[in-house]
Amino acid sequence: MKPRLVEKLAALRQNLDCGHFILADAKDADMAWGVTSPGEPYGGAAATKTDKAAARSSRYRSIADFRDQIREIVRQGAVDIMLASVSTIDLLAHREGLFDASDVTPAIRANDATDVWIPRGGNYRQSPSLPFASCYLEEAQYGSLMATEDGEPKVNLGLYSATFNNSLDSDYATLEAFREFRAYAEQCGFHYFLEVFAPNIDGVVPASEVGAFVNDHICRMLAGVPQSGRPEFLKIPFFGPEALEELVCYDTSMIVGVLGGSSGTSFDAFTLLTEAKKHGARVALFGRKIKDAEHPLSFVAILRRVADGELAPEEAVRAYHGELQKLKIAPRRALADDLQLTATELSYAR
Repeated sequence: MKPRLVEKLAALRQNLDCGHFILADAKDADMAWGVTSPGEPYGGAAATKTDKAAARSSRYRSIADFRDQIREIVRQGAVDIMLASVSTIDLLAHREGLFDASDVTPAIRANDATDVWIPRGGNYRQSPSLPFASCYLEEAQYGSLMATEDGEPKVNLGLYSATFNNSLDSDYATLEAFREFRAYAEQCGFHYFLEVFAPNIDGVVPASEVGAFVNDHICRMLAGVPQSGRPEFLKIPFFGPEALEELVCYDTSMIVGVLGGSSGTSFDAFTLLTEAKKHGARVALFGRKIKDAEHPLSFVAILRRVADGELAPEEAVRAYHGELQKLKIAPRRALADDLQLTATELSYAR
């Protein structure tokens, strides 16, 4: 991990109110959706030549275009972590050396359980999640299973994901796979952060208890893990203030982060970040909200200012639209529409 991330994590473990906040860009969508992962090209007035060509030839951007966006965001340096698939990180970190002179820490998705198998026409998410991992950690660390493991690995952080569905068979398999992974990671000297999703099957837990269900699973599964095998931080959906504060207060040495969710409005994104930070989160990972932004670099720069307490959500939306205007990029939504709160998980903040 890069010194900037190491220092922030160490300071937060000592004091959650130290002022640090960790921001990550989640560019691992190709391990879920396939061809549709890079998203649709934006056809705004100042869309790039690449976007315009993609719009003419295909409904979706190419993986090469997706990786160009990653390169730009890493060079900008506003995020602390860039999360991507092993194939992308292999190219950018091992073959290009993109992160060599950067303060941004590269990270890989270390597993791809069945609840993130979302091909067009697929129905895997209609069954309780089962564990699976495409990659070997040594490939992420050194670029190949055959590489000589000399010196520090170029990549040494990954996301490990678990989804519980109140099903004995699938949840048992999920926990068994996690136990094997954390032993494997510790043997490799590999660091990880833990993502725990809400159940991927509707109705298996009463809606009012989903946050509590996820919190209890996290605390229970980590109770049997010594400090040497614990995650660097957590990544969970934002289930509202009460559930988040409950988890943060349970163990203040356990740094809690939130995931960004679906695209929504700019106000949704900036409000989520503000509210999550207010109630104890110290990490936020945004994927679709960055990928689908009219100008991802400007959007990330504003996210950073919100995370650092420089801008309130409404101010942030106005600042972002100001940047789009300077760049002569037509916004997807009029300012008044982009100032609307549409995310249901944030409805209490209206």
